[in-house]
Amino acid sequence: MINGIWLGMIVIGFIFAAVNGRMDAFTAAVFDGAKNGVTVSFGLISVLVFWMGMMRVAEDAGLLRKIARLLGPVVGFLFPDVPKGHPAIGYILSNMSANLLGLGNAATPMGIKAMQELQTLNPDKETATPAMCTLLALNTASITLIPATLIAIRLNYSSADPAGIVGTTLAATAVATLAAIGADRLMRRLTLLRKPPKPPAVRTGDPSGGSPGLPHTSMKG
Repeated sequence: MINGIWLGMIVIGFIFAAVNGRMDAFTAAVFDGAKNGVTVSFGLISVLVFWMGMMRVAEDAGLLRKIARLLGPVVGFLFPDVPKGHPAIGYILSNMSANLLGLGNAATPMGIKAMQELQTLNPDKETATPAMCTLLALNTASITLIPATLIAIRLNYSSADPAGIVGTTLAATAVATLAAIGADRLMRRLTLLRKPPKPPAVRTGDPSGGSPGLPHTSMKG
């Protein structure tokens, strides 16, 4: 779907440039965009490598385990239907930690692994579980303490104050996270209310309903 959208935009731009006689501007824009993309990518790679290295050092030093214990009650509240000690918990914690540092690209693989582990608990493989929906909401609107990716982009474009967005980013992501958690809790309750009640179990031979028992036959001679 996304590939089709991008292809359509390129084709439309090409057609308009050809009709208006602006093929030179179209060609220049294409090469400038490619150049900017490579430049920004190199800047992001350095930031990602640095923070992922810091996370590895924190993991080897036991800091991530302490963070996991600290966030354990929070994860237990947000994911009440995931058993304690399940592998999905570890991936969820890693995903949340990467999002806190603003490393969306590093958080994505952990989120995918968490989804795969949550799928093992899913009785209906064609429908997302509440835990999956909660993870998706938190991954989309996560509190960001250090927007490392945005700071790197601002550095690449020679911003006078690349870290000036830390406060506003923290406030915006905090509001977004609270809204996501509130919507998730509301949808969980609505889902429970919509579930039809289970029919009462009917035992064979029950006089109140169900199949009657076998009749008693006399063996008198």
